[in-house]
Amino acid sequence: MKRYAYQTFLVVLLVFLPGCLGEKKTCIGRAGARRVISLDGSWEIAEGSMDSIPNRFEHTVQVPGLVDMAKPAFAEVGKKSEKRQAFWYRRTFTVNGTVPEVALLKIHKAKYGTRVFLNGKLIGDHLPCFTPALLDVRDYLNGSGAANEIIVRVGAFRDSVPESIPSGWDFEKYLYIPGIYDSVELILTGKPYIVNVQTVPDISAHKVRVVTELQWPNRSGYASISYEVSEARTGKLVGAVKESGLPFAPNQTTKLDVTIPIEDCKLWTPENPFLYELKLKTGGDCLRVRFGMRSFRFDKESGRAILNGKPYFMRGTNVCIYRFFEDSQRGDRPWRKEWVRRLHRKFKSMHWNSIRYCIGFPPEIWYEIADEEGFLIQDEFPIWFLGNENWPKALKSDAIAAEYGEWMRERWNHPCVVIWDAQNETVTDETGKAVQAVRHLDLSNRPWENGWARPQSSADFVESHPYLFAKIQWGSGDFRLSDLANTSGKPGVRGVQRDYKLPIIINEYAWLWLNRDGTVTCLTDKVYNSLLGPNSTVAQRRLLYARYLAALTEFWRCHRECAGVLHFCGLGYSRPGDKPRPEGGATSDHFLDIETLEFEPNFDKLLKDAFSPVGIMIDKWDEQLPPGVEIQVPVFVINDLYKDWKGSVRLRILRGVETVCEQTKSCAVSGLGREILSFKVTVPNSQGQYQLVAELIAEGAPVRSLRDFNVSSSQ
Repeated sequence: MKRYAYQTFLVVLLVFLPGCLGEKKTCIGRAGARRVISLDGSWEIAEGSMDSIPNRFEHTVQVPGLVDMAKPAFAEVGKKSEKRQAFWYRRTFTVNGTVPEVALLKIHKAKYGTRVFLNGKLIGDHLPCFTPALLDVRDYLNGSGAANEIIVRVGAFRDSVPESIPSGWDFEKYLYIPGIYDSVELILTGKPYIVNVQTVPDISAHKVRVVTELQWPNRSGYASISYEVSEARTGKLVGAVKESGLPFAPNQTTKLDVTIPIEDCKLWTPENPFLYELKLKTGGDCLRVRFGMRSFRFDKESGRAILNGKPYFMRGTNVCIYRFFEDSQRGDRPWRKEWVRRLHRKFKSMHWNSIRYCIGFPPEIWYEIADEEGFLIQDEFPIWFLGNENWPKALKSDAIAAEYGEWMRERWNHPCVVIWDAQNETVTDETGKAVQAVRHLDLSNRPWENGWARPQSSADFVESHPYLFAKIQWGSGDFRLSDLANTSGKPGVRGVQRDYKLPIIINEYAWLWLNRDGTVTCLTDKVYNSLLGPNSTVAQRRLLYARYLAALTEFWRCHRECAGVLHFCGLGYSRPGDKPRPEGGATSDHFLDIETLEFEPNFDKLLKDAFSPVGIMIDKWDEQLPPGVEIQVPVFVINDLYKDWKGSVRLRILRGVETVCEQTKSCAVSGLGREILSFKVTVPNSQGQYQLVAELIAEGAPVRSLRDFNVSSSQ
């Protein structure tokens, strides 16, 4: 049997290999391969009206990418401009052999509004900007090596699509750069055609349920469908099922539902991102799909995330990819797989296991890498309007639900995607209606998050954004780090969400952003003036940012009132904050060099400690203490791991580099547990600046918590 399969592989390889550059074959079998011809690479591009194909194409641009990458460059890209209404992409390609029964063009993501022509014929439109366009091109496609010309029009600005279509409005963006920003491919195969596959892991039974949508030929007959599950890395076969004698349902699309036992089943986790590959063959088509054996939900009673049946603490960050798209240092990095992988590994070095892809979806390779590197992804649809008064009146739930459905079908086999996030910080009924219309489609029952609107299920959760220092910026009050002593460890939630008492994820907090060069943003200028005075230096601001962000991270993590703590943000834009938003830079990330992915050193060290799986917090927030008094210093130790932790906790008072006093206590924390130690400390008699330092002492480098305080007799 193995020899026969190998011989078949050689025959098909010899038939299809010549002249098939850019093609990949997802499967080889008796019926041949599904051929996927990549149309990525250099395209011609021109600007013009929405209605007329330009006569000349005098620029080139890379696909996937954005229009601002064109050579020579266009002017005023991403802004409303009288120079053009649309951009037009063009390229040619060939297809060897005859055109099969199924020929589909897939444009994974393009904005704003996609119209496709093939060989001079209008193929169709796809208005959504964040989900794939899948267009039937069979009737207009030339085979046998003849030339094909494809032309794709995209709108030049977000108003190219009607208000009834989400266009990615963001209060902190001012460039809406159009382009084909994900891959383009031609899918060639036979029937029965595999339209879509949904894998549904059953980790307790060590089985995977596979629901397959099949499009049957326009004729009568019988089919045999085979399913094989292999370990993605080794190729080892671990499960197989075959169904024979299935009668065609001529010219219809139907669903098949099978369950496949998996031998020696291994679960997918961020710590061990083990992947499987499912191979399906119908006799006319063949498809490979990666998946992971993973379950995820929230427990309302405990407030915890539950991964593979066990409580799991989410620690992480955010990626605002559409903001990064307008960053001056972006270049081609979002489409360079090695850079994207290095970025995720950099995030892993910070002890992060979770990422919110915030207010928009990155290219598909980001999800593939998150699967492989091991991250829990909160996948957020790009809707953000804050109050209901900003909501576009033409944007209704039915159009949103249609896009939600396309989004889910594209993502539901990724083990990294554990949360469907309907929107960000918006009060509306429309997204809730859309969630209810589509949530049944996901047979894995992932939880949903609905921004500031009403939660849609008791199995869902709510987001919290405790921006404590925002009071200073908006002039609504004052806040100092010492105020954490009187702050609840349970963050607040919005309006109607309080009635549901659901688990909480903090996926934004602090309000202390600095640009990469250490300058303030337009949302933090007043904060730093208040905390450091009007003449603060870059070094002072960077140190305060890292110290305060670490302290806030410790605070929210150690009080154990949240299912997850995700800092904002790991990747965004950086631009001067000397103008109000959207033109002025409002938020930023922590990189000094976006190519080498070098973090600002204070952030790198202090936040790595603050997010350590075994973490520590000094729960003493006084910024001034009288000399000579005896105080109690509580020290929290938390353990996010399943195994017990044993070690020591050392508490010191430093004056500069000099140790004034020191105490050490042994400590043991059970898996997923917390212990609170109390140290009796005498404040030094000499006035001046001091620092409390608590350290976890075990194998490896110490994990530290720091508090600065001043000793003074004045009140």
